[in-house]
Amino acid sequence: MFVNPAVKMEESVSMEMDNHVSDKEEGCYDNTEAAFSDDEEEVNNKGKKREFRFHPIKEAVVEEPADITPWLDQLDDTMKEKVQQLQKTSDTETQCEVMQEVVDLIMEEDFDPEQMSALASCLAELFKDHFRGDVLPDDITEESLEESVSKPVCLIFRNLVTMQEDNSGFSVLLDMLAEFYQKQPKIGYHLLYYLKASKAANGKMMLYESFAQATALGDLHTCLMMDMKACQEDDVRLLCYLTPSIYSEFPDETLRSGELLNMIVAVIDSTQLQELMCHVMMGNLVMFRKDSVLNILIQSLDWETFEQYSTWQLFLAHSVPLETIIPILQHLKYKEHPEALSCLLLQLRREKPSEEMVKMVLSRPCHHDDQFTTSILRHWASKHDDTLGEHIKAQLIKNNNQPRKRQSLRSSSSKLAQLTLEQILEHLDNLRLSLKTKSNYQKPSWFIFPLFQQSPLWFG
Repeated sequence: MFVNPAVKMEESVSMEMDNHVSDKEEGCYDNTEAAFSDDEEEVNNKGKKREFRFHPIKEAVVEEPADITPWLDQLDDTMKEKVQQLQKTSDTETQCEVMQEVVDLIMEEDFDPEQMSALASCLAELFKDHFRGDVLPDDITEESLEESVSKPVCLIFRNLVTMQEDNSGFSVLLDMLAEFYQKQPKIGYHLLYYLKASKAANGKMMLYESFAQATALGDLHTCLMMDMKACQEDDVRLLCYLTPSIYSEFPDETLRSGELLNMIVAVIDSTQLQELMCHVMMGNLVMFRKDSVLNILIQSLDWETFEQYSTWQLFLAHSVPLETIIPILQHLKYKEHPEALSCLLLQLRREKPSEEMVKMVLSRPCHHDDQFTTSILRHWASKHDDTLGEHIKAQLIKNNNQPRKRQSLRSSSSKLAQLTLEQILEHLDNLRLSLKTKSNYQKPSWFIFPLFQQSPLWFG
C-alpha cells in the first residue's frame, strides 16, 4: 500500500511535538521550592485559599564535619576530653549527659576563664546543626515543646534557670553564654524560645536581661532588637510565637518605638495577622499604649502598604480611644497616606463626633481631590446632626473671635496646619454642595446655613 511521504512526515512531527509538550508539562510540576510567586491567591489541595508572598531563597547547606582542631589545644586536658566526647557521639541523650559535665567543669572554682573563648568556639562548631532549620514544632503541644528544648545547647539555659544569681557559678556560666553569643548570634533568640517554651523556665524570662547585660552589647534594647531581627530572618512562625511574651515581659523596650512592630508586620501573612489580633483581644498581647501609640503610627506612614494595614488592624484590635491618635490627621496627605486615611475614615464612621475630632477633621487642607473631610462630615450630618452642628458652631465662634492675621511664609510652611475661619467655611461649602447633589441627604443640611451666618464672611 502506498503511503504519502508528506503525510507520514507530518504525523511524525506531530508525535514528536506531543511528546515534547508532555515532557515540558511534566517538568513544570517538579518538587523544587519556588522562591517567587504571583500576588494572586491559589487554592491548595484542601480547598483553602493560600497567600503567596516573597520568601528569600535558602541556599542548600553542604554538611561538613565539625572541625574543632584550631581550639582544642587551648583547652585543659579534662575539658578537652569532654569536648572530644561530644564530637564523637551523635546520640542526643549522650550529648546532653556530656554537656552537663562540661557545664559542671565551667562552674568549678579552678576553671580557667582564659579557655572560655576556645570552648565557645568548639561548642558553636559542634552544635551548628542545632541552629539550622525551624525551632518551633509543627504541632505545638506541651510534649513537643519540651522535646524541642531537650537539646545539648539548652543545658546551659537550664542550669542558668535553676541557679540563683548570687551563686558564684552563675556569673561564670553567664559569661560563657555571652562568649558563645559572639560565636553564634542565633543563640540569643534560642534563649528567648527556651524561656518561653520550657516548663522549668516558667517566670524566668528576666534572665534574658541579665544575659543581654553580660554580652558585649551590654544593653537590653539593642540586644533584644538584634535577636528578634535574627529570628525574623530565620523563622517567622517563631517570631509570632515569641511576640506576646516579648511585649509583656519587656514593655519599655517594645512599646516606646515601632522598631519591633515593623519587624513583625514586614514578614507576617494574613493568617498570622489574624492570630496576633486574637491574642490582643484575649488580653495576651498589648502592642500599643496611650503615651507612645501616636508616635508609632506616625512612624508607620513610611512603611509598605501591607505593613501599614496590618499595623492599623492591630491598633484597632486594642481598646485605645480614637481621640488618642486623632492628631495624626494633621500629618496625613491624601496622595501619600491613603492607607492610614482609609482606616481612619472607617473608624471615625463608627464614632460619635467629639469637639476634638471635628476640629482635627476641619484642620485638613481643602483640596478638590481630597474627599476625606467632606465624606466624614456628611456621614456625621446624617447620623449626629445636632452634635456636629454644635461642635462646628463652637469652632466658628473660636476662630471668629481671634484676630485675623496675614499668614507669614514661615507659618505657612509649618509642619502642622492651623485651623482658620476660611478653612472651616470652605469645608462647610463643600459639605453643602455634597448634600445638595444627593436628595436623600438634604434633610440634615438645615444646620449649615445658620453656621455660615456666624461668620463675617457670610454674604448670602
